[in-house]
Amino acid sequence: MLISPAYAQGVGGAGTQEMLMSILPFVLIFVIMYFLIIRPQRQRMKQHQEMVANLRRGDTVVTAGGLIGKISKVVDETEVQIEVAEGMKVRTVRSMIQEVRSKTEPVKDNG
Repeated sequence: MLISPAYAQGVGGAGTQEMLMSILPFVLIFVIMYFLIIRPQRQRMKQHQEMVANLRRGDTVVTAGGLIGKISKVVDETEVQIEVAEGMKVRTVRSMIQEVRSKTEPVKDNG
C-alpha cells in the first residue's frame, strides 16, 4: 500500500504554550496601536466636542473650509451664524468649526 499509518506524536500540554507565544505579537501590536493612534485621536475628538459646546456670540472662529469670522448668533445646538464680512452672515454647522481664535468673556450676572 502507498498510504502509511499516522501516529500521534507529542504531548498535549506543550501546544497551549506555543499558541500563547504565537498570539502574543498580535496582542503587543494592538496595545502599541492603541497608545499611539486610538487614544490620542479620542482625546482630540473630546477636546473638539468641548470647544464646539462652549461657542458663544462674539468668538472669532475658523471653519473647516477656511472662513474666518465672528459668531453673531448661536442658532441652536447644531448651528451658528458667522459674520465673515460687514453685513455678510453665513450659517454653519457647529461641528465644522475647526478653531477658536479668540474667546469673548462670559456675561457676568449682577445679582
